[in-house]
Amino acid sequence: MNDRWKDDLKQCTLCPRDCRVDRTKGERGFCRETDQVMAARAALHMWEEPCISGTQGSGTVFFSGCSLRCVFCQNASIASGTIGKPVSIERLSEIFLELQEQNAANINLVTPGHFALQIIEALSRAKDNGLVIPVVYNSSGYEHVKTLRLLEGLVDIYLPDFKYMSPILSAKYSHAPDYSEMAKKALAEMVRQTGECRFDESGMLKKGTVVRHLVMPGYIKDSMNVVEYLYSTYKDQIYISLMNQYTPLPRAADYPEINRRLTTYEYDKVVFYALSLGVTNGYIQKGKTAKESFIPAFDYQGIERQEGRT
Repeated sequence: MNDRWKDDLKQCTLCPRDCRVDRTKGERGFCRETDQVMAARAALHMWEEPCISGTQGSGTVFFSGCSLRCVFCQNASIASGTIGKPVSIERLSEIFLELQEQNAANINLVTPGHFALQIIEALSRAKDNGLVIPVVYNSSGYEHVKTLRLLEGLVDIYLPDFKYMSPILSAKYSHAPDYSEMAKKALAEMVRQTGECRFDESGMLKKGTVVRHLVMPGYIKDSMNVVEYLYSTYKDQIYISLMNQYTPLPRAADYPEINRRLTTYEYDKVVFYALSLGVTNGYIQKGKTAKESFIPAFDYQGIERQEGRT
């Protein structure tokens, strides 16, 4: 990593937590990560939106650590920083190229913000060595605009969450009372960079922003507020993905009001509300998707260089 980026990590302010820890000396802030990139899986992933995964799969890299503490997180084992292997910038650039060789539809960076500087260098190297497929920035939505601006020209598709409108809910369930404030600013920057969604002849997204919202049990009013904000602000510039896959994992037992699955009635209310507003650019989920089987195995697949590769 070049010296300027190392300096930026000596008082890290990459995410809205503004921890200002010296990650180059092994100090850990809210994300629990030092300047060493850590990742848990790099493989084709079939469970994204159809325009992201398609039939060939999205080349997904799951990074360790996170700037949120969502009590319902399906990827808690890696978000907590307890799972992950070190990945050099050189190796990360190789991983991107290997996923392209596997016919991945794109490179999908999952929870990448706290490693943004290292990823920028790895992407630049990979592009110099033949990486041509789109790059997806798959994020919680809790981002600093200044960090996103560093990615301009390297990221083709933004795939952020917009989890809450209510600061009460975001404080309680993600320990981030400023979530909606920061997510609004981040999303505006993402849309500025990508413009309207553009697809190829097969329906695969090549450039644009798709915003995900997970409907939570008991809070459909907040979901409606999120959808209303997204549509009134961006209309058809973005796609809205409404998800029904909320799964009550063990940590949710401490929060009895969300320690259950979403009902079909609750989800349909949000979908019908979106349709009543005029939303047509979007995705919905059908059937029972609230399954732990949708959580990938964080088994380090694709992380280490295989024997025989040069």
